[in-house]
Amino acid sequence: MPTVGHSCSMKRGVCVEEVSHLYWDRQLSMDEVALRVGCAITVRRPFRGLALPVRSRGPRTAPIDTISWTSERAYAVGLIATDGNLSKDGRHLTVTSADVDLLETLHRCLNLKARVTRTAPGSRCHRVQWSDRNFHRWLRGVGLSPAKSRTLGMLAVPDEYLADFVRGCIDGDGSVVVYVDRYHAGKSARYVYKRLYVTLGSASRPFLDWLRAALGRLTGLSGSISQRASHRGRPYWVLRWARRESVRLLGWMYYAPSLPCLARKRDRAEPFLAEATSTR
Repeated sequence: MPTVGHSCSMKRGVCVEEVSHLYWDRQLSMDEVALRVGCAITVRRPFRGLALPVRSRGPRTAPIDTISWTSERAYAVGLIATDGNLSKDGRHLTVTSADVDLLETLHRCLNLKARVTRTAPGSRCHRVQWSDRNFHRWLRGVGLSPAKSRTLGMLAVPDEYLADFVRGCIDGDGSVVVYVDRYHAGKSARYVYKRLYVTLGSASRPFLDWLRAALGRLTGLSGSISQRASHRGRPYWVLRWARRESVRLLGWMYYAPSLPCLARKRDRAEPFLAEATSTR
């Protein structure tokens, strides 16, 4: 096995695999790799001698093993799973939405530096795109992938962060629908009802099956899944909760007053949160 021992002052021989792991997998700088392997000088010259690829210059990101689950990150993963895209280059991520507030919330959750911009001049849609090779790899480990819309399935979301993840999914590609049903109002004023239901759409049935099962296990909610067709005739599926279950779902999702969320959907849910608390 080749080593970099003859290319710089070494305390011990170091194999190429170790140097490559520290530099690419752990995302250490060349100087940090040098300290780890015992080099007295930078390892840039040994890298050239061994023909190891060198990262392009750009912002440093945290090693993948330092990325952990938080409420904010779980919410962001929900948004990315529904409204986001992982590029095939292994580093770029994009989230597109007509809600600028949603993208700004994502911006805060992930402490992004990239700007929120319009997708095209005069377009209602905006996007935020950024480069983060390690976060991209971490998301792949969670279960996301490029071209995920029809391949999305079971994700490795810890139970304690599932509520944040689901809130991100609902904000990204779901609906909180509230309306007044006056269909039988002519018979009696008593037949005027305030209706509520929560939905989540996806082009991947396995993803909704997994999410429905996970929610059933943690909350006892069942919901129902129905198939529909887009305006282009492509099939997609909708996971829907009726009023009573929607109330419980909203109370579970909005478990604290100050959580990352899309304000207009939270406002729609607000009248039902007191009811959710009383039914726990």
